[in-house]
Amino acid sequence: MNQNVTRSTNGISRRKALRSTTLAAAGALPRWMPRLAFRQAGQPARGDILVHIFQRGGMDGLSAVVPYQERAYYDERPKLAFPAPGSGKQDQALRLDDQFGLSPAWSGLKEIWDDGQLAVVHAVGAPHGVRSHFEAMGLMERGALGADRVNTGWLARHLASTAQADDSPFRAVGFGSGLPMSLRGPVPAASLRSIADFHLQGNANELARFQAELQALYCGDEWLSDDVRDTMDAMDLLAQNDPLGYQPEHGAQYPDNALGQGLKQIAQLIKADVGLEVACIDSGGWDTHVSQVWTNGSNPAHGRMHNLMRGLDEAIRAFWTDLGNRVTDPGVTLVTMSEFGRRVAQNSGNGTDHGQGSSMFIASGAAVAGVHGDWPGLEKENLADGEDLAITTDYRDILSELLVRRMGNGRLYEVFPGHDPSFRGVVRARADAPPPAVEPDKLYLPQVVVDA
Repeated sequence: MNQNVTRSTNGISRRKALRSTTLAAAGALPRWMPRLAFRQAGQPARGDILVHIFQRGGMDGLSAVVPYQERAYYDERPKLAFPAPGSGKQDQALRLDDQFGLSPAWSGLKEIWDDGQLAVVHAVGAPHGVRSHFEAMGLMERGALGADRVNTGWLARHLASTAQADDSPFRAVGFGSGLPMSLRGPVPAASLRSIADFHLQGNANELARFQAELQALYCGDEWLSDDVRDTMDAMDLLAQNDPLGYQPEHGAQYPDNALGQGLKQIAQLIKADVGLEVACIDSGGWDTHVSQVWTNGSNPAHGRMHNLMRGLDEAIRAFWTDLGNRVTDPGVTLVTMSEFGRRVAQNSGNGTDHGQGSSMFIASGAAVAGVHGDWPGLEKENLADGEDLAITTDYRDILSELLVRRMGNGRLYEVFPGHDPSFRGVVRARADAPPPAVEPDKLYLPQVVVDA
């Protein structure tokens, strides 16, 4: 080809397209085009689709999952503690078992629990002792502690360790203003505010024009063609499912906020069967130093914490309702986590300060309903640093179990290097689940004996 000739169709040139891209990341595609990562569209799923919700700010696990048999819980939280189930008091906790109850804000999660599809883990966290949000979130999303620092995210390493030669560039997506640290690594992934971003803000005419131009530019046997064709195929798949006219099923009603609309679009991607394996979305605002209960009252159901929990609950309930039988076929597992918990005692601002242990939720068609983990108790001698709920379950144990038993990845030494997990039985294993491997197979070389 003559290097002095720049081919142009309707105002877009090859040179212009090349300038608007990062070649090493995704071929000659413009910056607006999402760098997603899906499995090969139309192929059987390797395992469950993982939906990961990060509760940023440090969620108060003791308000989320109430240890209503602990006297210290009520002594240390005279305004924040939810009444025990069966107490006959207003806004009492929703009973899970003889020891724990859910906040009354979690009515949707309680329905999922009653359906046998919710597992709860208490006294869980990252045992790094860090109380800085930024540092704690970074360590947690990398899946390493202190001296074991790595520069990639645990989900990115998972995707890399399960990559196959015929994968399309579309396997994972993060909804939000920036790509989550957990997805940063060798596998391309995108951060989307909306599926409409993938469709030029929903302008059908502009989308069709751009597709035609891009196909005209790269229709030959050049090294970029396969990448462009994969992207065009993905855009066609999404277009067939009408992203702007999507209607949830089974009467699901998503809240009109970033979390609700993000989960709505994740549900749409799952139903479109474009090959989604991992979706990440944030839930923010959990740094409740003040006004977990409004200053002028003492009802724990009236305040910031209750409102935060209710908002997350409404979004998850709508998502789970919308998916229907898809939570078991092809299989969906949703997990929540936060960078740390809060102190046991309330502070003078009717809130709680940074602590250690918190709680996690796992919604799955294969969940083992129950409150999992070793409960340390809230007596003074059992608290971490004399003031925090102690961490008795490493969050990587839970994520490792999900990866092996539900997502078909046994290569834990690549995802969580240096960590030897203990599974807690939060989910049932798929029939084709691999054995967990915390170190690579040893390579045995034949011994060569040279005669003297």
